[in-house]
Formats: sequence, structure tokens, C-alpha cells
Amino acid sequence: MRHSAFIMILAFFFAPLAIASEIAMQQIPNAKKVGEGRLSVVFWDVYDATLYAPNGQWHPEKPYALSIRYFREIEGGDIADRSIAEIKKQGFSDQEMLEDWHKQMLDILPNVKNGTELTALFTDKETTDFYHSGKRIGTINDPLFGKHFFGIWLNENTSEPTLRRALLGQS
Repeated sequence: MRHSAFIMILAFFFAPLAIASEIAMQQIPNAKKVGEGRLSVVFWDVYDATLYAPNGQWHPEKPYALSIRYFREIEGGDIADRSIAEIKKQGFSDQEMLEDWHKQMLDILPNVKNGTELTALFTDKETTDFYHSGKRIGTINDPLFGKHFFGIWLNENTSEPTLRRALLGQS
């Protein structure tokens, strides 16, 4: 009985990593982990993020996946709001496009809780596919969206440079 409980605990913590890795392996040629990091605000851990790319080498023009495993309850609408705010901080100001992207994210992003995993995949067609626990939940068919959305974490002007370095395997 103890052995079963231990296996279930391990599965809870490592299954999301296996799901993200599986999505990356299926969708990205020779996918390997580039890096991973944790976002903490003050003393609260918010999420762990992992970046996957071909041969473990991220390039903004090639397919890659960013997987986020949450530690807190957050409404999908709040994730969409924060994403748009971060895109604006990066200097993107086309209000019509921002409103369109926001609406699409509101339709796609679910509420999350401790243990929820969301993965965003920048495809070779330059679309962004979203996955929730391994199942595709939506796509945004705009290459410009992908550039700015993933820029939240990967752009040099990110509001979280330490996390960026960790994701890019630079720390």
C-alpha cells in the first residue's frame, strides 16, 4: 500500500513533465529541453516553466514549446490580461491586434490550480497551439502573436530576466 501511494505522489509531480515532453517530442523535430526556471513573486512560487526546442537549441524562427506548471489558482482571464499587459510592456501598441489576441486567449485559456500544466507550442507554420494537460485547447493563427506572446519570457526586454536566462540555459 505504501508503495502505491509513493508511486501516485511521484506521478503527480512528474506526469506534467512527461506530458510536456511528449507534446514537444511529437511536434518538434529532435526536441530537447533548453532550460527551466521558476517564477516567484516576493515569497510565493507561481509556476515552473520549461522550454523545449530542436536539439535543445532555441531559435525564435523554429518550432519550440514553453510549458508552465502552476502552483497557484489563477483565472484564465487573469492569465490573458497579464499576457496582454506584458506584451504592451515590451513595446507592442497596436490596440486592435491586442484586443483581438486578448479575446482569443480568453476563449482558449482555462482557469488553473496547483498542478495544472499549460503548454504553448510555436509551430513550423508560425501559429501558436495551446495545450492543457496534453490536449490541444486552441490555436492562434498569427505569427506576430507568437513572437510577442513568447517574448513575455524570451525577449531581451522581459520583465523576468532571471527566468529568461534559466529558460535559455544561461544560468
